[in-house]
Amino acid sequence: MQQIQERAYAKINIGLDVLRRRPDGYHEVKMIMQTVDIYDDLLLERTAKPGIYLQTDKEELPTNQDNLICRAAALLLKEKKITEGVKISLTKRIPIAAGMAGGSSDAAAAMRGLNVLFDMGYAVEELQRLGVKLGADIPYCIVGGTMLSEGIGEILTPLPAPPGAYLVVAKPDINVSTAFVYGNLHVERLQYHPDIDGMAQALSEGSLEGICDRMGNVLETVTVPEYPVIEQIKSLMRQTGALNALMSGSGPTVFGIFTDKRQAESAAAAIGEKGLAGQIFVTNFYDTKSN
Repeated sequence: MQQIQERAYAKINIGLDVLRRRPDGYHEVKMIMQTVDIYDDLLLERTAKPGIYLQTDKEELPTNQDNLICRAAALLLKEKKITEGVKISLTKRIPIAAGMAGGSSDAAAAMRGLNVLFDMGYAVEELQRLGVKLGADIPYCIVGGTMLSEGIGEILTPLPAPPGAYLVVAKPDINVSTAFVYGNLHVERLQYHPDIDGMAQALSEGSLEGICDRMGNVLETVTVPEYPVIEQIKSLMRQTGALNALMSGSGPTVFGIFTDKRQAESAAAAIGEKGLAGQIFVTNFYDTKSN
């Protein structure tokens, strides 16, 4: 095989709790991750010349070791002592620095692709073990779907996919530093923790209302005061028919869950008309098990 294509799907957090800060600086989390139908495309091609050659359609993205794709590729090629090189072409659709694990998902897709392209023979669990060395979201992004994520994000428990719904995903024209958000989160002062166990139960029962009633993200306590546009988008989504709306990850992307496609489209249009977000999608949950 000389080339392979991979899709890198975005994720949202339909519930995100932080339990404590560990002595090593990482945070213990308890969250529910969900793949959505927004994706980047990667084309990986073997090259006789050693090295990793990344090209992308977004000028603002690095194409060297500052990009997780390059670090992931370097890790696998080194582990397997492969002397050939690889050219990777990235077509970007997932918003950048958005709280949707775009970089981690791209790296995970590169790892999956390289595993097949060079016949490396890694099991999924082995890819996840390697991936966590590069980023806490990568083990999840290797498989995607609906998952309870614990530890620093690497302890994954599959959950039933949510019922079908329409999502409005809106990324305002700001970039949020994940390090800033976690660095300014005071876990001991949190007065509210989302009911992650209750949400897992609602997923098991197939209750969209039960899921939406329990949506919560403790990182909003840092990001929303810093960027009030996030709360403006959430409020507008609810006013236009969302069962609920929430910031994903460390932000600034906001998603709303709708049962009516026309309401979702109207909400997306209203957000655009008010200039609250530069990137707006009407999409769905993506169930990796049935696709």
